[in-house]
Amino acid sequence: MKKKQFLVVGLGRFGESVARTLYELGNDVLAIDADGAIVQEISDYVTHAAQVEVIDENNLKALGVGNFEVAIIAIGTDVQASIMATILVKELGVKYIIAKASNELHAKVLYKIGADRVVFPERDMGVRVAHNLRSSNILDFIELSPDYTIAEMVSLDEWHGKTLKQLNVRAVYGVNIVAIKRNDVVVNVSPAADDVIEPGDVVVAIGAADALSHLETLVTR
Repeated sequence: MKKKQFLVVGLGRFGESVARTLYELGNDVLAIDADGAIVQEISDYVTHAAQVEVIDENNLKALGVGNFEVAIIAIGTDVQASIMATILVKELGVKYIIAKASNELHAKVLYKIGADRVVFPERDMGVRVAHNLRSSNILDFIELSPDYTIAEMVSLDEWHGKTLKQLNVRAVYGVNIVAIKRNDVVVNVSPAADDVIEPGDVVVAIGAADALSHLETLVTR
């Protein structure tokens, strides 16, 4: 499998975590930051790390950032630097840009100037923690957009011993089951209609936010 090339701009907690994880997954990662100490700390955990002013176009050109498939602009607090870095990597030819935003206005500006996706790590993690605290049966929760959500949850008791066709979850609950996890090891991605839900199975469901919210109330009873 061909390695993907990622550029991570800004090495705060979010940027460092993204850079290290992408590298651990076997990708080529260039991590850059203006702070030399931070760059030194991460240098052994990415393909290449460089100390540069991220809003200096000549520095970015010299690093060949235009050759990267994906750029993650992980600057959160310095809004001006975040915006300038996004503009520059876009102009230099990066195909897909993910940018971290500190608030909704920041996000709107990032989208306007060319970011393909904007993330709110702190807010999103808060949502996930709140759902996980609500019930031990809700294992993970990700808001894909204001209207759509994906949730990982322990299967309902009344589902056990039945096939997905018998359950007809799309018609009954308004969601789609896209994966089944069994014994924390086996994952059945894109399960077939005749796959059976067994006790202890964890299902990954995707659907409209209100539909998954209703299903969540059933799981937490």
